[in-house]
Amino acid sequence: MAVRIVATRADPAIVTLPWHLSLEEWGDDVVVPLPRGISRHIVRIVRVGRHDIYAVKQTREHMANREYRLLRDLGRMGLPTVEPVGVVSGRTDRSGEEIEPALVTRHLQYSLPYRSLFSHGLPQDSLPKILDALVVLMVRLHLAGFFWGDVSLSNVLFRRSAGEFAAYLVDAETGELHDTLTRGQRAHDLDIALTNIYGELLDLQAGRLLSVGFEADDIIETVQHRYAGLWAELTDTEEFTTDEMWRIEQRVERLNELGFDVEELDIVTDWDGSTVRVQPKVVEANHHARELQRLTGLDVEDNQARRLLNDLAAFTAHHDLGSESRSIVAHRWLTNVYEPITAMVPGDLRGRLEPAEVFHEILEHRWFLSEQAGQPVNTRVAARSYIDNVLAARPEEALTGDPDTAELPVVRDDDEELEPSADPV
Repeated sequence: MAVRIVATRADPAIVTLPWHLSLEEWGDDVVVPLPRGISRHIVRIVRVGRHDIYAVKQTREHMANREYRLLRDLGRMGLPTVEPVGVVSGRTDRSGEEIEPALVTRHLQYSLPYRSLFSHGLPQDSLPKILDALVVLMVRLHLAGFFWGDVSLSNVLFRRSAGEFAAYLVDAETGELHDTLTRGQRAHDLDIALTNIYGELLDLQAGRLLSVGFEADDIIETVQHRYAGLWAELTDTEEFTTDEMWRIEQRVERLNELGFDVEELDIVTDWDGSTVRVQPKVVEANHHARELQRLTGLDVEDNQARRLLNDLAAFTAHHDLGSESRSIVAHRWLTNVYEPITAMVPGDLRGRLEPAEVFHEILEHRWFLSEQAGQPVNTRVAARSYIDNVLAARPEEALTGDPDTAELPVVRDDDEELEPSADPV
């Protein structure tokens, strides 16, 4: 068997996987029992070495190569997709029979398919947040000129993001990358999305993961309006008089709140200068995530970054550090607040949620405890309560021993209080 691997920076140990077997025959020695979405292909999540986890999809060679190139292109554009690792072809079994090639992608830590989220106890009223994440992903892809061709919840992985969700493209098999998309292409993608989502919601209902009285029609209409509203906010031309120039800043602030940066504004006045037309050239997404990374080096989802930046701002005000360099204050917050709190999570619980999400939930838990007590509760006290009573009851969302979470510093287990983060309640 002359196996050929086309890859970027592949782990050499990938060669040791049992490529002479079809994926359905791979055993527990390499397959990891992680949730995976519904797929028309055979897919397995596998471990290579101690820590590296990959998703392997068996498909036709031209489709594997095409999807590999598309995912690489989308990744270079900074879009939220799984990371392509390589294509394995030339596979044959021991009798010389050909086996379909395989596309290898890196497993996205702390991500789950939509069915697994609901199986893990996600309440029904969180469904709009899941669909919002899918809509944001679709709009971002459309802005970049990507026609998906098979928009569905099944082709997405979701990661928690400070009480919201972030969506990542998993399956680009039917996708096409253009300079720009026509209105008809976008409408066709949206129509596919609505059809697929409707069926997937009914499937959840049939599996008793949504209530019997759940109305899928209402949710589908919401998705349609949400897509149209977000697309308009990001691309529409706005017209107003010269007495309303403040609306330019307001438009930019709204886009920043949505997590988008404005690269430039196209501003045109009429012949007498009394009317102004503004169209933003959007954009780059993850506005808050880039700001937090610049200040602290933390790489988190955008909603998580927004929550952490708010805590940093409250920390700055609490300690009257407004005159200090923001980067110096951010380092102080990181070392005195964020790292000690996240390090309190014991090793056997670090696969439950990623550290930024744990920190966000501890702040939410602190607010809850403070309301109950009628007075401010210390952050460390809240963290201990959260870890013992909330985090310990959550299901795993990552593999224990994941290198991204296993090397957190050990926090001292004493009564020394942390510098207060944010406002105490």
